[in-house]
Amino acid sequence: MKARAGDAVQIDLDRLVAGEHRDPHEVLGAHPGNGNGPATVVRGYRPDASEMLLVLDDGATHPMARVHDAGVFAVEVPVEAVGAYRLEVRYPDGQRFVLDDPYRFWPTIGELDLHLFGEGRHEELWRMLGAHVRTHEGARGTSFAVWAPSARAVRVVGSFNGWDGRLHPMRALGASGVWELFVPGVEQGTRYKFEILTPAGHLRLKADPMAFSAEVPPGTASVVVESDYRWGDADWLEQRRTTDPLHRPLSIYEVHLGSWRQVPEEGNRPLTYRELATELVDYVADHGFTHVELLPVAEHPYAPSWGYQVSSYFAPTARFGSPDDFRALVDAFHARGIGVIVDWVPAHFPKDDWALARFDGTALYEHEDPRQGEHPDWGTLVFNFGRNEVRNFLIASGRYWVDELHLDGLRVDAVASMLYLDYSRKEGEWVPNRHGGRENLEAVSFLQEFNTLMHGRHPGVLTIAEESTAWPGVSRPVYVGGLGFGHKWNMGWMHDTLEYFSKDSIHRRFHHHLLTFGLLYAFSENFVLPLSHDEVVHGKGSLLGKMPGDAWRQLANLRSLFGWMWAHPGKQLLFMGGELAQRREWASERSLDWHLLADPGHAGVQALVRELNRLHRDEPALWSGDFDPSGFHWIDANDADQSCFSFLRLPVGSEAGGRPVACLANLTPIPRYGYRVGLPLGGRWEVLLNTDATCFAGSGTDVGPVLEAEERPWHGEEHSAVLTLPPLGVVWLAPISQ
Repeated sequence: MKARAGDAVQIDLDRLVAGEHRDPHEVLGAHPGNGNGPATVVRGYRPDASEMLLVLDDGATHPMARVHDAGVFAVEVPVEAVGAYRLEVRYPDGQRFVLDDPYRFWPTIGELDLHLFGEGRHEELWRMLGAHVRTHEGARGTSFAVWAPSARAVRVVGSFNGWDGRLHPMRALGASGVWELFVPGVEQGTRYKFEILTPAGHLRLKADPMAFSAEVPPGTASVVVESDYRWGDADWLEQRRTTDPLHRPLSIYEVHLGSWRQVPEEGNRPLTYRELATELVDYVADHGFTHVELLPVAEHPYAPSWGYQVSSYFAPTARFGSPDDFRALVDAFHARGIGVIVDWVPAHFPKDDWALARFDGTALYEHEDPRQGEHPDWGTLVFNFGRNEVRNFLIASGRYWVDELHLDGLRVDAVASMLYLDYSRKEGEWVPNRHGGRENLEAVSFLQEFNTLMHGRHPGVLTIAEESTAWPGVSRPVYVGGLGFGHKWNMGWMHDTLEYFSKDSIHRRFHHHLLTFGLLYAFSENFVLPLSHDEVVHGKGSLLGKMPGDAWRQLANLRSLFGWMWAHPGKQLLFMGGELAQRREWASERSLDWHLLADPGHAGVQALVRELNRLHRDEPALWSGDFDPSGFHWIDANDADQSCFSFLRLPVGSEAGGRPVACLANLTPIPRYGYRVGLPLGGRWEVLLNTDATCFAGSGTDVGPVLEAEERPWHGEEHSAVLTLPPLGVVWLAPISQ
């Protein structure tokens, strides 16, 4: 490398001191000297310093001359290379520090990484960007890297440098838009941000988009972390890899971690990840759910958003502990055979000035045009799915939660808002696609890419869409034109079912179709039946509160709803508190009403949910054909006058040949004595479930443990049996092997 002309060096020094140099390593650090023989010039920058000495690795020291009044010092030494030198910095008040010079190190990011990122194909982007504790060229420290292509300059600031952006300017790596700096001595626990000089000349202090940890809100700094967690779930991961989740039982308990259970003795604080790893895991296992689904746990500034306005897409919220504490929670679920799904929010992000919004002074992650870049419902910003780097960022986020935090599934929030350019927008408030249509083609492509990669890299991992429209093929493979999700929430089933059950029983015969219509499309997607958090907030009341009648009828109706739901084609999802027959509407700031379990009626509902999960898991007819029309058969869908329904669930696929299960429902408070129902087989049928049983705090209507199906055709079946249908009750029957 040739020596640089003095005038050029001075210009660079002025730009450095002004905070606008895009490559401070070009000025600072070690460079070829100006003499005829071997020599090296070393420059260091420390604002407000009075003296600086170069300390070579053999202990020799060389006083450095001030070459800029702002605090730049330099010295030329007669050696070709100075090795792992250090700088001794002295201040007028007598303080002195010896430090490794960040500007003596080569970049920690290679050309291949930058190339893949530019093309949007860096699947493990979190290994490239963000803050990484490492040993680099013999020194222990942290490498920082951030994408800010329009910034005039970027500096890293934090508790390690007094938040003084002058001390650690970063270098731009070519035209990639990535800025990088390795800072020796920075260890785990250090708080930091990026100080960005925008194209307009404004300074903005930004949290790291790729941070793996953040301060507990209302703090907004990112935190350097280094995981030393040792996983114990290798067997679980191998089993998941070889299991087809579409043809296994799936019963999901949806949880908001902050309000599931609180500690009243300590100011009603929420449980920590480590406490949940005992209490929540034990509870979910005891109740027989196969999976838990957590409302978003990615870091978010505003707690009342329940996590749906994400500021850190790679950081579990610090409200409940460290990232390794979260890993311990996931590991504990796996040890009990329970999968972990987390709500993931790639649709939009908040406008907080310290986070992603106009990150480098331009619309970087969002669209510039508010007709594309702002969400009218939530006051948030919409990701620019057409930009390679943004797609890469989001796909890497999804992979991070699965790769590094061992999640078993991602439920993608607000998919409908991604698919339609005119979502919640009036005429003139949206921009058509290139064909003049309302479909967001870039978002469609992003979702297809996300699902293809996720299922390809992680067999057995669930991707679930919350999608409320009739968009075709949401849970169909990309190669046949679908979006590629494994499952889709059945919002139509949820609305119709809750509307039916909210009707007084005397009126239900006029709304019979609300429970039968869903079977016309039940197999068009791989549906999850969601009774989620959205149905018990914002004035909607609790599930129990939706049920008509007095207290007994409300509880009986709720038990019937659950008995109907667990027998219906599709996978089950129940939000926490439903199993308690919670009376109050859910509120994110308070605990569930656990005291209700002292009441036998509420304890009975909880016992029913536990039994439903047990029976469901043990009877393949109830889950093997969830997505196959041959696994369902109406016995009688037309008994509207009595508000009675009956159908068969049949085992399919590898479970074919097993026994069927008949589901019978009487959704009036009047017992139906001598009710004849058609059955496909003669002989003895056992009563698997009676939601009116006394063990569930029902009235105890005697259905009998065993029924005899005689050879008398009925309902199109060759055999039939007579039984009493309990009031507001659901009964399951299964043939006993002869």
